[in-house]
Amino acid sequence: MVKIKNIKVALCAIVLQLIAGCAAMPGNGPDSTSVINNAQTAARTTTATLGYSYILVDIESDNIPLIASSDVVADASFGITADVIPEIRLGVGDVIQLTVFESEAGGLFIPREAGVRPGNFVVLPPQEIGRNGKITVPYAGELTASGQTPETLESNVEQRLAGLAIEPQVTVTLLERNFAQATVVGSVENPGKYAVGTGGDRILDLIGKAGGTTTDDFSTFVTLSRMGFSVTVPYELIASTPSENIYVAPGDTINVTSELKKFYIFGASGVGEYAFNVADVDLRTALSLASGLNDSAADPSQVFIYRLENRDVLAAMGFDVASLTSGGGDTVPTIYRADFRKPDSFFMAADFGIRDGDMVYVTNARAVEFGKFFNVIRTVTGNSVAIDADVNTLSR
Repeated sequence: MVKIKNIKVALCAIVLQLIAGCAAMPGNGPDSTSVINNAQTAARTTTATLGYSYILVDIESDNIPLIASSDVVADASFGITADVIPEIRLGVGDVIQLTVFESEAGGLFIPREAGVRPGNFVVLPPQEIGRNGKITVPYAGELTASGQTPETLESNVEQRLAGLAIEPQVTVTLLERNFAQATVVGSVENPGKYAVGTGGDRILDLIGKAGGTTTDDFSTFVTLSRMGFSVTVPYELIASTPSENIYVAPGDTINVTSELKKFYIFGASGVGEYAFNVADVDLRTALSLASGLNDSAADPSQVFIYRLENRDVLAAMGFDVASLTSGGGDTVPTIYRADFRKPDSFFMAADFGIRDGDMVYVTNARAVEFGKFFNVIRTVTGNSVAIDADVNTLSR
């Protein structure tokens, strides 16, 4: 019996050495010790954290309204006044028609024998503005039409005909608009080029002309490209905020894209990447997608949500964020903690919104860590070593 007892003690000592060194455990690659010891040089840290400054916030009913209203995406904006209608000018490819009026017969265009009659005018044949941006008018010659407004072109033709026709008056009619167009591409029914109306077309008007979006509103984004600059705004924001539904200018490109929002879950509830299948996902829904809190593994009092939070929101909660530099810009690395041991915690979970990129981490209960240790010992010793320990007691 003494010999067997000594063997058991020896096996326990071996197990403890294996746990400490991990060199003899099965693996499919080099162990960490080998990687570290064989490095020619290394930059290592032994500090408790990686150098990020972060704030820990316990989720409570008082701060949930502030958290829910702090979606950083909502700050996106085209930055253009919605009431400004871009001026529509004539351009290459437009088809126009000129009508020339004279005050009486016997002039350049109205023969004398026609007599005086209401509307002494002649309608010239339609013509397309050429690649050189010009048109040709009888007796007036070649004139630049591209870049002109119809009113300016009318005045220019009248000046050319002055002294030739009797008090000439000219009107320009746009028959076919081919230059003042905007392009709609991406997740729409009918991508292509669409004419921009003289009275002004807004972004949603152009998307409507293209047959509308083919993706869910909550995952749809609109990128407007104009004169070398591009700005992306959520489709829902454009649809709900009139000031973001701005007028389109000729030459604009509207790119409708779908960006699937995701969040991540790690820890005792498993590991997974989950997509938003609805516009809004709360913490309750997020945990349910991961099969909830594992009764045998999770610590329900320590559920963490990692995200970059808006500085203004944290300041409104009473935090001094002036000295925090991590995160950059208007955000601060923040860890929210939810305690599901509290009886009203599920109301809290229903009100706490998950955002794109959030990481939810469910910690293991301390009893689980003790259990892992004892299971390794039992496995190696073939259950020959009796361990008389109350795991639940140790974890208190």
